[in-house]
Amino acid sequence: MTQDITYTTKTKQLIDNLKSVCANYGLGNDGNEFKIISQVFLYKFLNDKFRYEVKKKKQQLGKEVDEDLLMDLLDENVPKLKPHQLIAHLHNTQNTDDFAKTFDDTLRDISVENTGIFSIKSFSGAKDKLFDELSQYISDSSQRDDFCRALINKLFEFSFEESFEDYFAEKYDFFKDIFEYLIKDYNSDSGGKYAEYYTPNAVARIIANILVDPENIGKGKCYDPSVGSGSLLMSLAHQIGEDKCTIYSEDISQKSSTMLRLNLILNNLTHSIPNVIKTNTIAQPFYWEKQSFDYIVSNPPFKLDFSDFRDDLEKDTFKERFFAGIPKVPKAKKESMAIYLLFIQHIMGSLNDSGKAAIVVPTGFITAQSGIEKKIRQRLIDKGWLRGVVSMPSNIFASTGTNVSVIIIDKKAGTEQIVLMDASKLGKTVKEGKNQRTVLSREEERQIIEVFNSKEAEEDLSVVVTKTEIQEKNYSFSAGQYFEVKIEYVDITAEEFQEKLSGFEERLSGLFAEGKRLDGVIQKQLKGLSYE
Repeated sequence: MTQDITYTTKTKQLIDNLKSVCANYGLGNDGNEFKIISQVFLYKFLNDKFRYEVKKKKQQLGKEVDEDLLMDLLDENVPKLKPHQLIAHLHNTQNTDDFAKTFDDTLRDISVENTGIFSIKSFSGAKDKLFDELSQYISDSSQRDDFCRALINKLFEFSFEESFEDYFAEKYDFFKDIFEYLIKDYNSDSGGKYAEYYTPNAVARIIANILVDPENIGKGKCYDPSVGSGSLLMSLAHQIGEDKCTIYSEDISQKSSTMLRLNLILNNLTHSIPNVIKTNTIAQPFYWEKQSFDYIVSNPPFKLDFSDFRDDLEKDTFKERFFAGIPKVPKAKKESMAIYLLFIQHIMGSLNDSGKAAIVVPTGFITAQSGIEKKIRQRLIDKGWLRGVVSMPSNIFASTGTNVSVIIIDKKAGTEQIVLMDASKLGKTVKEGKNQRTVLSREEERQIIEVFNSKEAEEDLSVVVTKTEIQEKNYSFSAGQYFEVKIEYVDITAEEFQEKLSGFEERLSGLFAEGKRLDGVIQKQLKGLSYE
C-alpha cells in the first residue's frame, strides 16, 4: 500500500510539472492542455513498458541478443520502439536544430509503427492516432522547440528518479486516482454533456468479488458500455485473471478512451485494446447483436440530455432493446433525462444465457412505484435474474452527492434467495477539499462481500427474500422495507404496572389543568385587543 501511495504521489507530481509547462507557454486550462498531458503520459508509458519488457526478455535469455532478433522475440502486444525513439535519446539530442520537428516526427513514427496494437476504433471502424503534432498547439512557432524541450526534460527527470518499470507487475487498482486527478480540471461535477464520473475503488472491489466465484473461474468476456477510465473492468480482470479475460468497452468520450488505453497497457491487458470502441452506446451500439457477454459492469451517467436522438430510439430497431420504455423529454431541464434507464435495459439484453452484471444506479430506482423503473424491476424478478442489491452509504462518490445502490444481475440467480442489503450506515466521513466523502474500510468491504455471497440475513444490514415477497411489496428492492419490526417487551408485576399507570394519570391531569389555565389567559388577552 505504501508503494501504491508513493507511485500515485510521484505521478501526480509529474502531472503538475507538465501542467506547469503548458501554463508557461500559454496553454494553462486551454482546450488542448488535456490532449498534451495525456499523450505525453502515453509516450511515457510506452517508453517504460518497452524498456521493462526488453530487460525482462534479456534476463530470460541470459545472454546478449542482436537487437533486431530481440524485437522479434518480444510479445506481439508489447510496444515496439527504436533506440532513437526513447525518452533518453530525445533528452540527449534536444539541443539540435528543429527539435520540435524531431519530437513530433518521433511520436508520429511510434504511432504508425504501433497502430495495430494501441489504436482505438470508432463506431465507423476508423482508428485514431496515438499522437497529435503536439508542438503545433503553440501558436508562436519560435517557442515550439523550447516547449518540446521542456516536455522531454520533465519526462527525463521523472525517468531518472522514478520509472514506471517497477510497477508493471503490480495490480493497478489505484490508477483510478490518477485518472480522476488528471481530468478533474476538464470536467464539470454537475454533469453536463457526457461528463465522467469516478467509481470508488471500494465499490469496484466489492462488485468484482461478488460477481466472480473464486471456486469456478473460467475464461470470460467482460464488457462495460460506459467505461470511463475502466476502474470497474480493471478490478474485474484482476479477480478473474488478466490472462483469462477479454475486455470489451464502449464510451462516447475521447478522454475516457485515452485513459482506458493507458490503463490496459499498465494492467497487462493490451490484447483488449482493439475492443475499445469510441461511440454513443445508446444511439450507435457497436456490440449489440454482435456479441454477448459473461460479465458486464457499469457506472452509467444517471442524467443526461439525449433529446437530440431520443425520437430515433422509438424506431422498431430499438424497441426490443428498450422493452420498458424510453424517458420522455421534459419541458424544462432536458439535462435531467434519466439515461441510466436505457443503459440498464441495454445491459440486460447484452448478457449471455449465464451472464452476470453489476450496475450502479441512483437509490431512487429501487423503490419507484411506477414507470420505466418498475417495469425493469418486474422483469428482473419475474425472470429470476436478480441476485441482489447493495445500497451504499451517502457521499461514497466524490463527484456526486446522489445516493447510489448496486444492482447485481445473474441469469442463473433463481427466485428463492435474493439478497437485499442496506450498507448505508457503514463507512467513515472524510473531507476532500470542499466536499465530504464516505470511505469504507477494508473490513467493511469484506463484511459486505461475505454477507452477500453467503446469502446471510444480518440484523439491520441484510435480508434474504423470495420472488413472491418482492412481488407483494410492489417489486421494491429496498432492504429496509423487509427488515423485521421488533418490539421489545419487559416483564413487570401488577403493582409496577399500577404504579406506572398512576404516574401517567397524574401527569395527564397536570397537563389538562395547565391547558385550562392557558385557555383563560388567551381569552383575557383577546378581550383586551382593540382596533386603532
